[in-house]
Amino acid sequence: MDSSRGKNLSIIFVLGLFSLLTALSGSSTNLAIPKIAVSMDISSSMATWIVQIGLITTAILLVMFGHIGDILSKDAVFLAGGIAFLIGSAITGFAPDFVIILIGRVIQAIGSAMIMANSMGIVTEYFPDKRRAEALAMISMFISVGSISGPGIGGFIISVASWRWIYWINIPLGILILWLGFKFLPVPRESWSHVREVTKGANWTGQNLFTLGIIIFFLSGSFFQSGRSQLLMGLLFFAIGGAITVYSFVQDDKSNLPWIAPEVLHNRGFMTSILALMLVMMVNSVSNILLPFYLQSYNGMSPFTSGLVIMLQSVTMLMTTPFAGVLADRINRELMTVVGLLILMISQVGYAFFPQNLNMWQIIPPIVLNGIGMAIFLSPNNALTMGMVDKKMSGIAGSLNSFARTLGMTIGISFASSMLFFQLPGVTRITRAVGDRFVHAFYNVFWMATVISAIALIVVLVRYLGSRRNSDKVVAKGSD
Repeated sequence: MDSSRGKNLSIIFVLGLFSLLTALSGSSTNLAIPKIAVSMDISSSMATWIVQIGLITTAILLVMFGHIGDILSKDAVFLAGGIAFLIGSAITGFAPDFVIILIGRVIQAIGSAMIMANSMGIVTEYFPDKRRAEALAMISMFISVGSISGPGIGGFIISVASWRWIYWINIPLGILILWLGFKFLPVPRESWSHVREVTKGANWTGQNLFTLGIIIFFLSGSFFQSGRSQLLMGLLFFAIGGAITVYSFVQDDKSNLPWIAPEVLHNRGFMTSILALMLVMMVNSVSNILLPFYLQSYNGMSPFTSGLVIMLQSVTMLMTTPFAGVLADRINRELMTVVGLLILMISQVGYAFFPQNLNMWQIIPPIVLNGIGMAIFLSPNNALTMGMVDKKMSGIAGSLNSFARTLGMTIGISFASSMLFFQLPGVTRITRAVGDRFVHAFYNVFWMATVISAIALIVVLVRYLGSRRNSDKVVAKGSD
């Protein structure tokens, strides 16, 4: 028993460390956007694509790598992702121009997709249901530490050295984690012929349709950022991309060997949890992409100081997550998601009342509330999600969960940057000179985030009330 528990803790340690590293890189990149824009002499809106292209690539590939993990080996795909992540980090760090940065970010994102698509499935394989929420909460703690370290470490690096070091630092840390991964995770030896054999019958038509749809969908953001003159073109790309993406799921459901098992896709409870997660990540990513512009570009705060302010959200998540994980295993999980989302919605209202100048008494509370709301929502929702599917489908279920998280972040960042710059025609870089126009645009984006969080709150409230009704029926039937 002790040996098994020790092995499980070692596996959590490896999964958590890679989750920490990817979160560290992601949060550091968000903070570095203003500096990279100046360094590469590109507009602020174009610089946001450094974040977006990574998230888009990850979103495109998550389901595919989750399926491959199920039919091949979750451990092997996970560790191969770690190698790709390190290669992408090196390319991004040494990139001589903007295009090479994007290429490096794509390779880095491929690795992130392989890691994210299989980590939750690996947890489900090794941990029983009664301990799963606690195990997932431990991984969430690592992610929170990475998110904390990103603004803090990233802000310090950017203040004293080149932004390139936020990618170079991944290399030695990643090599160490890979060594631990190959030591603790049982990786089967697979020949290329076997890999081709088990993947050749997959629904590549559906994957290609999905890839095309996602790319067209998010390219609409470039037109929206160009202002009202490109509004119709943006709407056209948005509609066409969205339609192709939706059709790819319909096509996959009808194919002989779908990427997503029909019993998972048709699982109403599972899909409700996935939808709620996507909406929550949309809301959370709005502040992640806009706060560096507000603190650094508009108010002149240093990257290090702004990193310390932004990391308050992740610090709060780190402190709240362990309690949320334990409570999720002991009380009503659906109710906890309702409470978490209510707090998250209040935080968005707080952002919409940010002062023009740096009044910390008004700035800090919404950031802290955001972290509390996220922590209270995520642990029980993750446990609900993974508990609704059979263990043999844990890989695809975990990848869909990660897909919803990543797609929500991608849409949120694209939405926030597009809506911000759509309201600022002719503005290429955020500075104090933009004046009240920036502040009003900033407020409007967060009012929209409040609306989205209200929709998510309604979704989880309906789920909670449905759970209560089902429980009452069971009790009534038992008393009869």
